[in-house]
Amino acid sequence: MKRPFHRYSAVVTFVMFSLLLLARPAPAQLFCVYDPLGAGGDFYSMAKDYQLAASRWNVKLELKAYTDEAQAVADFRADKCDMLDMIGFRALEFNKFSGTLDSVGALESYEDLRDALKILALPVLAKFMVSGDYETVGIVPLGAGYPMVHDRNINSLGKVAGKKIAVLDFDRTESIFVEQVHAIPVKTDFNNYGRLFNTGEVDAIVAPIALVKPLELTKGLGEKGGIVRRTADEITLQFVMKRDRFPADYGQQSREYMIGLVPGALTVIHKLENELDPRYWLYTLSSEKVDFYNIMRVSRAHMTKAGYFDHHMLAILKRVRCHNHDDDSECALPDE
Repeated sequence: MKRPFHRYSAVVTFVMFSLLLLARPAPAQLFCVYDPLGAGGDFYSMAKDYQLAASRWNVKLELKAYTDEAQAVADFRADKCDMLDMIGFRALEFNKFSGTLDSVGALESYEDLRDALKILALPVLAKFMVSGDYETVGIVPLGAGYPMVHDRNINSLGKVAGKKIAVLDFDRTESIFVEQVHAIPVKTDFNNYGRLFNTGEVDAIVAPIALVKPLELTKGLGEKGGIVRRTADEITLQFVMKRDRFPADYGQQSREYMIGLVPGALTVIHKLENELDPRYWLYTLSSEKVDFYNIMRVSRAHMTKAGYFDHHMLAILKRVRCHNHDDDSECALPDE
């Protein structure tokens, strides 16, 4: 018995409709891109290259530029963004493990940072990049945070007692550390960070050399100031996504892509540091290095016990430091 024609028609219609659904492009995920210079800045340029890479992983990203990081973070929290780039200090809120990378004194050199980032991109550590609904999908260096002072005599942590130091208002760990060295934290945001130093409202800040020119920090350095060539922290830019918006294997693909950006980023950082007028650099005695990093090691231990930092990350970073600087006294200690 022949089936009625309308049944064939219904089957064909169903098949065609299903094919149309399959052929429809996946909805774009919104990548909220923080860049102090907006769509004309280096962070945004990096995001455009990243957008192209994501398309090869069958993910469509739509970019939206933000010049205010606090607003970008607020929109990310409010579910208005699917992905966000942020300074490592901010990432602590979304992933304590990856955010701990930027903790005080955790890495002494760019060699340490390069080696740490290679380790963090390994698949075996992927589980640590996940924290609840969030996943850190890439990290790139922005440069060492160097202490910058108005008075060249303030060239060690032992000489900052009673001095005013600018700290970012959202990062409690900075305030804690400043208080621990008996200095006075002055809370501010990115918009006023450089201004406080340039106008003399604070005695010191910690910043990468990449900010010297855009924030005109030579005004604050003047003729008597300087930049202590000791790494207080390594500052990174971290990409964080909401896991349920992306394919299961996206995070690892992204991290492996972004580790490829590290050599180029470090080349730019070295270039900026080499081009800085040499008269601004302050070099301390090698004997003071131990005290400098011991103070920060004790501070990290205190803040880890208080719940601010992740002990797994600190253990990894110590192994990196002791691999590259095996004569450091801390390598014989059981902490971290």
